[in-house]
Amino acid sequence: MIAVRQMSAQDAFVLTLAGELDHDSVEALREALADGLASGAGRILADCSALRFCDSTGLNALLRSRLAGREAGVRLELVALQPPVARMFEITGAGAVFRMYASLDEALAESSQR
Repeated sequence: MIAVRQMSAQDAFVLTLAGELDHDSVEALREALADGLASGAGRILADCSALRFCDSTGLNALLRSRLAGREAGVRLELVALQPPVARMFEITGAGAVFRMYASLDEALAESSQR
């Protein structure tokens, strides 16, 4: 099960992901990412600080949303990947295509410096 909370901050649409992201829970993420793309924000920040697990279905949803965002001029960026999730991004090479931040504060500070 995954919990997705949405909020707007500066020029970013923030999604806070908590729990486990897998085949059974990915639809909530897809819907939230679609909301982010429609929000008019320049960036979607996926805060993964409380995400304990992500399988290939979740990874695929993030990659597809990244591409859709790129076409719409919106960047999808990841925040605070926890070791089990970070390891999956490392093994698959997907970590190389996302901008990543250690914390939400760091990601938002980057936004305010632009």
